[in-house]
Amino acid sequence: MKKLFYYLMIVFILNLANPFIPAQAEEPVCLSKGQTVYVPVYSHIYAGSRELPILLTVTLSIRNTDAQKTITIISADYYGTNGELIKKYSDKAFILKPFESTRYIIPQKDKAGGSGASFLVRWKSDESVNPPLIESIMIGAEGQQGISFTSRGQVISGLN
Repeated sequence: MKKLFYYLMIVFILNLANPFIPAQAEEPVCLSKGQTVYVPVYSHIYAGSRELPILLTVTLSIRNTDAQKTITIISADYYGTNGELIKKYSDKAFILKPFESTRYIIPQKDKAGGSGASFLVRWKSDESVNPPLIESIMIGAEGQQGISFTSRGQVISGLN
């Protein structure tokens, strides 16, 4: 285990010190007046050769990234692996102020969504704004093993 740690530290340090790593160009910001965003989530994943499920707590995070303008969250709907609507998390539209965020949580013991669950988030704005950051965070623990990872939303339709 120590050898692996030292190896990873060396790789990390070399990557910091390497002047030949090309700089990544920033993608231009595309402003929008609204989008529908698909966010993959996992209420459980499988581990080991016996494919034992590890239950996960899911947090859906929606963050207004615009410094000056509000956005309106129209809906946040939770779907299961088979595409069935499990729950509407937002009954009425609400406003997120600049840099404000909101979240929805699916408890660890709730396995209704399955390993192929998803959220569909709809938002809009009266003006063109920086699109929100919409992502999911999954965390779980079984015995001595813990797991956590994130998944970012994918725009499936939008307004410009």
